[in-house]
Amino acid sequence: MPAVASCFAPKIKTVNFDAAPSLDLAARRPIRELPDELISQIAAGEVVERPASVVRELVDNALDAGAAQITVRLLAGGVRLIAVEDDGFGIPRDELAVALRRHATSKIASLQDLEAVGTMGFRGEALAAINSIADMSLLSRTEGGDPAAHAWQLDGRSGELKPVARSRGTTVEVRELFYATPARRKFLKTDATELAHCIEAVRRHALVRPDVGFAIWHEGKRVEQWRACAASPERSAHEQRLADVLGSELLAQSVAVDYRSGALHVTGRAGIPDAARSRADQQFAYVNGRYVRDKVLTHAARSAYEDVLHGHRQPVYALYVAMDPARVDVNVHPTKIEVRFRDSREVHQAVRHAVENALAAPRAAALAAPVGIVSESFGSNAPPTAAAWAQPAIHFGADQPYRQHPRVSDFEAMWPVTVPAEPVQGLHPAEASTRSARTEAADLPPGDWPLGRALAQLQGIYILAENTQGLVIVDMHAAHERIVYERLKSQMDTATRIASQPLLIPATFAATPQEVATSEAHTGTLHALGLEITPFSPRTLAVRAVPTSLAQGDAVELARSVLAELGTHEASTVIQRAQNELLSTMACHGAVRANRKLTIDEMNGLLRQMEATERSDQCNHGRPTWRQVTIRELDSLFLRGR
Repeated sequence: MPAVASCFAPKIKTVNFDAAPSLDLAARRPIRELPDELISQIAAGEVVERPASVVRELVDNALDAGAAQITVRLLAGGVRLIAVEDDGFGIPRDELAVALRRHATSKIASLQDLEAVGTMGFRGEALAAINSIADMSLLSRTEGGDPAAHAWQLDGRSGELKPVARSRGTTVEVRELFYATPARRKFLKTDATELAHCIEAVRRHALVRPDVGFAIWHEGKRVEQWRACAASPERSAHEQRLADVLGSELLAQSVAVDYRSGALHVTGRAGIPDAARSRADQQFAYVNGRYVRDKVLTHAARSAYEDVLHGHRQPVYALYVAMDPARVDVNVHPTKIEVRFRDSREVHQAVRHAVENALAAPRAAALAAPVGIVSESFGSNAPPTAAAWAQPAIHFGADQPYRQHPRVSDFEAMWPVTVPAEPVQGLHPAEASTRSARTEAADLPPGDWPLGRALAQLQGIYILAENTQGLVIVDMHAAHERIVYERLKSQMDTATRIASQPLLIPATFAATPQEVATSEAHTGTLHALGLEITPFSPRTLAVRAVPTSLAQGDAVELARSVLAELGTHEASTVIQRAQNELLSTMACHGAVRANRKLTIDEMNGLLRQMEATERSDQCNHGRPTWRQVTIRELDSLFLRGR
C-alpha cells in the first residue's frame, strides 16, 4: 500500500541553494559617496532612454533660449550623431563649462521658481547626464556689440575651449551615444525605429509652438520641415501648424475646442467620431506648452467620446490646457512627461466639458452654405424665397412613465400629415399621393436647412433628401434613436443631484485601505452621484443607497467601480455611463423601426429634429446617422464631364 501511495506522491523539484549567490552579512561594506561620473550615469539611465530622449531635452533647451528656428541633424537614427542647432540667445563663454555641471541651470533659483515653473527645462541635469554617456560638445555665441566677437566651442570630455565661427545661437553635438555604457546600447532598436522616435519627439514640440520653425535631417537628407506659421483670416497659427504636421484631412475632420472654467482655458482641436483610429497614436495633450502623458487628461478626453464612438476606436485630438503654473507640479518625473495637478477633478471636468461641447453641435450646419454648383437639370442652388416652416417639438410628459411617451412608430401624433382631400384627376390614388408629396417637398427651400428636403424613402430604412451639396442619405432608425436618447438625457440632467434609493439591507463588502480612504475623502461626490457608502468596520464598507435608476443592479460592483475611478482620477463617470446605457436601451426600443413607411412630412420633420439635436451625427452606439453624397461625386459615378 505505501508503494502504491508513493506512485501518486507529488514530485517536488529540489533547488540547490548553495549555487545561488549569497550575501555575506559578516563582510559589511562601508557607506561611501559615489563618484560624480557614476552619479551622472545613473541619472542618465532615468533621463536618456534612447536618442529621442536626447533630442527632446536639447529641443527643450533651444525653446527656452528663445529660438525661432531649430534644426536637428542625425546619423544612424541618432546613435552616431545628434546635433541640435538654434538661433536663440546663446551661452556666454564663461558659462559654457558651468552648463555641463550637474544641477546647473538658469531656469530656477529658488523654491518659489520651482513651484511655478514656466520653462520647458528646469532640473539642470540633462546636459551633465548626456555628457557622461556620450561624446558631447557645446558651440555657442551670444549677441554682442563687438563685431569681432566670435563663438566658442567646449569639448565636454576634455574641457578644452576654443574659438570657432558661428552666428548667434547654440549648437549641441552628441556623438556615439551610450559609448560609455555599452550594455545600454544593446537595447536600442534599428536605425529606422530610432529615427521615427526622434521625429515624433520633434513633432510634439512643433504642434505646440507654431511660431518656431523646425527641420530634421538624417544622413544628410531632409526628412521633415515645418516652417514658422502666422495667423491668417482663414486659420489661426495653431490650426495651420496642425495641418502642416498632421495633415489637412485631420483639420477638416475635427472641430475647434475653446472652453474656459475659472482660471483654466482649454483650446485645440477634437477629431469628429468618423476620424477615430484603431490606435491612440494621434492624441496630443499639453499643459502650459508642455507635452504630457497624463491619465487624468486621457480619461477626461475619452469620456467625452463615450456615446459617439463605435466599438473600441480611439479618438484623435490635440488639446492645450493653460492654467496657473502654481497649480500643477511638473517635477514628478525625470523626463518631465508626467504632471500632478493640485485639483485633478477641476481639470478633468474642464477638459471633458470642453470636448463634449465641441462635439455637441450637429455638423450638418456646415452644409447650409451653398457651394455654387449649378446643375443642368435643376438650375441654381440658391434657395427660393418661401414662408418660414417650423416643426413642432416632441413633448415627453414628465408625469408619464417612459413607456407612455409618444413613439416615432406613431408619427401622426408627432408630425401632422397633410393628406389631399381629393385625388388628382387622371391619376391613380397612390400616384396622386406621391405627386402631392413631391409638390410639398418642392415648396421647401433646400438652402434653409442643412439636411435639405426629403425626396423619398428607400427600402423602409433610409431617407433620401436633397440639399445644396447634393444627396443626403439618412438612417432613420439611428437618427431618431439619437433624438430620443438626447431628450431623455436632458430630462435626467435637469436634476441638481441624482435621486437615490435606500437599500432595505445594506450591501457590505471587504474593502482595500485605498477604497476606505477614497470613500471618506469623496463623501460629497458620492452623495451627488446618488451613492451612500459608509464604513461598516475598519476593513468593510457598506452601500446604503444607490441611484434610483440603477436600483436593480449590483450595488457592490457599482460601488467598487465608482471608488476605483475616484481614487485614480478624482472624478467618476461610472454612474453617468450606467444611466446612459439604460437610457440608450430605452431610446433604441422607442425609436422608429425599419420598414415603417413615412410620408414626406414625416421625413422632413425627422430631418429638422436632427438639425436641432446635439450629437445627431452618430447614434447611441457610435454609428453614423447620415452621409452626404455631393454632386461632384454623383457626376463621377456617371462619368459626366469626361
